[in-house]
Amino acid sequence: MAKPSTTYDQVIRRTPTMPRTSATRQRLALPPARRFAILTCMDARLDPAKYAGLAEGDAHVIRNAGGRASDDAIRSLVISHKLLGTQEWFVIHHSDCGMQLFTGEIIGDLLEDNLETAQFDGKAWSNPKHGGGSIAGHFVHWHTFADNAKSVTEDVQRIRSHPLVPSGIPIYGFIYDVKTGKLNEVAEATAAGKARA
Repeated sequence: MAKPSTTYDQVIRRTPTMPRTSATRQRLALPPARRFAILTCMDARLDPAKYAGLAEGDAHVIRNAGGRASDDAIRSLVISHKLLGTQEWFVIHHSDCGMQLFTGEIIGDLLEDNLETAQFDGKAWSNPKHGGGSIAGHFVHWHTFADNAKSVTEDVQRIRSHPLVPSGIPIYGFIYDVKTGKLNEVAEATAAGKARA
């Protein structure tokens, strides 16, 4: 077995102390206390607890590349409501998103050539190594986008129109500005996500 990385050691070292740092953790209920869910990007610059004022146990936070309304994200939102009682949902994308830096064709071609980490020079992606790739990347829907506000609106519309999403749940659309830390509402998205009687 390979020697664990420094990151592995740091994560494992932190884990045993966490339960002892908060007596309230043991009293947290399974359903989120504030009864809402956030769908957002996995970008490491985003901290939903900070930008949404969350404490542990307050809300469900569903993350993926781009904060997109993929089938799996919608599955999580449906479970969040149906079994755990969330009553409002937020779709929050962000400025300077990496999903705007490539297309499905670009990542498919990169993966077909090689599976190692690619490099971006500010204009184009390239593989430092070649060979050992797979064509499977051409058959994945990567959910890339060029227009941030449009992608938020599309995601809210996709969630709103899903047959397993109750019409009474309001769905709000926002873009988080990574430079200012502000949440900016996408009015068209929030209008599309308006609860219906």
